[in-house]
Amino acid sequence: MNSNKPNQDSQANKRSRPRRLRRSALLRELVAETALRAERLIQPHFCLPHEQGREEISSMPGIARLGREPLLSQVAADLELGLRSVLLFGLAGDGEKSPLGEHSHDDNGAVQRAASALKQEFGDDLMVMTDVCLCAYTDHGHCGVLNEGVIENDPSLPLLAEMAVSHAAAGADVVAPSDMMDGRVAAIRDGLDAGGFVDTSIMSYSVKYASAYYGPFRDAADSAPGQGDRKSYQMDARNSREAEREARLDEIEGADILMVKPALAYLDVIARVRAASDLPLAAYNVSGEFSSVKAAAERGWIDEPAVVRENLMAMTRAGADILITYHAREALQGGWL
Repeated sequence: MNSNKPNQDSQANKRSRPRRLRRSALLRELVAETALRAERLIQPHFCLPHEQGREEISSMPGIARLGREPLLSQVAADLELGLRSVLLFGLAGDGEKSPLGEHSHDDNGAVQRAASALKQEFGDDLMVMTDVCLCAYTDHGHCGVLNEGVIENDPSLPLLAEMAVSHAAAGADVVAPSDMMDGRVAAIRDGLDAGGFVDTSIMSYSVKYASAYYGPFRDAADSAPGQGDRKSYQMDARNSREAEREARLDEIEGADILMVKPALAYLDVIARVRAASDLPLAAYNVSGEFSSVKAAAERGWIDEPAVVRENLMAMTRAGADILITYHAREALQGGWL
């Protein structure tokens, strides 16, 4: 009865050969399950509170803090590559940091003026997204109100909402709260709606871990905490079930897009959030991930285009619809994707 089974298995093995669909580049392209598209990439920018200026960031090769004029020129060149979305981070001017970070919602702040200039110049050809967080504007470097060593959640919410409304008033299409205060998506949604910005979208940093991968960013944005750390409000790297809860709460509060940050060490979390929600999902390929690749490539240890392509593909394969990456411009310029 079973005498023919080995022979049957052998015949089946000869008939089913997955390698047939890998034998040429054209065939591999035809059956590829994952694709990277320029339209899904977001290039972050660090905005100086000046008209002119370019300051290279030593820990992030190829990335610079830009005044408004250089920013406009850079974005115009990026649009030619097909890079149509930006995420703006602002830097405070001299003497503008304070305990409550009030300059974060100043109409003449770096992000507000940059967003306005970009929308005036490029209109609907460019998607302007803005980071909403107090850390670059507080003199203590934390993302909320600091009171006797404790980051106060609820007193931080009105400040974050004011910041988001000021960005929307300047022309931002999407505001992106990254502070990880509980309830901030609801506070921002209510503030936007009350201000008449019902069409401004919220891309929430729903799942943001207290990660060691943020070091170069904190150099770039001058936002390192002056005391303590952010573990009391950003997520613990040991937790993944909690990610679903955070994402679910932000969805209930009115988020339009969810995000997981960082990306590469949290591919399982991206997949988990993707399975739990049908909202668009972004993955942030953060500064430490970017700079690690750059450092290895500069030493000749890796093939940078191949590694970047593989990294971005992994994030997409895990379930991300949108990729925020400092490699966006270079990847498109070099045809890496």
